[in-house]
Amino acid sequence: MRPTPASGPSQLPHPALDLTGRLGQAERTDASLSDLARGVVGSEILKIAAEIRTMRAAGASVCNLTVGDFDPSFFPIPSSLLEGVRKALADGHTNYPPSDGVLALREAVGRYYDRELGLRYPLDSILIAGGARPLLYGAYKTLLDPGDVALYPVPSWNNNHYAYLAGAKSVAIPVSAESNFFPAPEQLRPHMETARLLLLNSPLNPTGTVIDPDALAAIARMVVAENHRREAAGRKGLWLVYDQVYWQLTFGGARHATPPGLVPESAPYTLLLDAASKSFAATGLRVGWAVMPPGIRRRMGDILGHVGAWAPKAEQVAVAALLDSPAVIRAHHERMVADVRERLDLLSEGFAAMHRDGYPVESLSPQGAIYLSVRVHLPGKTNEETRKHLLHAAGVAIVPFQAFGFQDDSGWFRLSVGAVSVDEIRAIFPRLRTALPRAG
Repeated sequence: MRPTPASGPSQLPHPALDLTGRLGQAERTDASLSDLARGVVGSEILKIAAEIRTMRAAGASVCNLTVGDFDPSFFPIPSSLLEGVRKALADGHTNYPPSDGVLALREAVGRYYDRELGLRYPLDSILIAGGARPLLYGAYKTLLDPGDVALYPVPSWNNNHYAYLAGAKSVAIPVSAESNFFPAPEQLRPHMETARLLLLNSPLNPTGTVIDPDALAAIARMVVAENHRREAAGRKGLWLVYDQVYWQLTFGGARHATPPGLVPESAPYTLLLDAASKSFAATGLRVGWAVMPPGIRRRMGDILGHVGAWAPKAEQVAVAALLDSPAVIRAHHERMVADVRERLDLLSEGFAAMHRDGYPVESLSPQGAIYLSVRVHLPGKTNEETRKHLLHAAGVAIVPFQAFGFQDDSGWFRLSVGAVSVDEIRAIFPRLRTALPRAG
């Protein structure tokens, strides 16, 4: 006789325990958390996204210009990248990758930067991670001790949050439209002696602006000079983190440049952050890379390895093949840049027409990334009040610069075009003209 199988959970059904009441002790739970956890501020953009979902669930029509992402129906990844991921999975690349990245991808990144940016880095300088975000966080944790100074302009993406998580002292430099939302070298100079980390991003999230190469070169020379002074005095160095994740998306007369490309002497003090996320509309594939001095790369790789921040192996294999396919990359970017530019131009021209007609709006010309900086100035209203008014009165969702560390209630907002159609953009302007007052 065959033995009766041992009983298990599937053979012994029982009523599920309802733990709702036991778990609903928020105040007591919160009090037992770490100071770090209790003080962290969640993403302001995700809060806005939740509000939009609620409105849409109730039947409202909303043009969502908040999302720093791509709708694949408008911006698909390169077909060879998609097929490459499928093939890599079929070939069995479903296990852990090396913690610092698949060798083929690290080598491909080196060839890619040599070919496209004119920068030749040794293999030991290249680190792969699950997108650019862990690399930015990893830079904070690798280079700063608690209390060290992180110097960055505002608005900028997430520096205020990462400085908090790293226990760093933030020195935020407010910038304005008059300076294209980048700091002038003279604004940074008074802080160079005390800063340990200087963070710049171009093209800039949230403004969509591109730093002037002459200004970037001046800043890079300041970093070199400061490090020479510190080396002579036996002090810890100043590091420059340059986030260039949008560098393939520049428009018109804007020209992307890198600190080492302009000032080669800055290379020993510079980390370049990048990813497939924005250049190839591949945000969900989570493949990013950074180049830096080899000693820093090894330590950052150790830190990120402990938290499992590596990119999926199949995606790494596929991105390696893509980076070695310049003709495929060129064809992809010709289409992608044209489609992004069309949307940004429609927004810019629509707001320019409203401005000419006496509405309280203005915008900067598109320069890069997927963002447009727009000012909506409603006297007596804060940016948050203006945001809510446009959402509920015009069905237009935008993000105030306060979500990017900017404190000034001067009416500036980020508008993102990666997840909206051309028709959706055209449709917002009659609604905006109804929702906003007109001079005279």
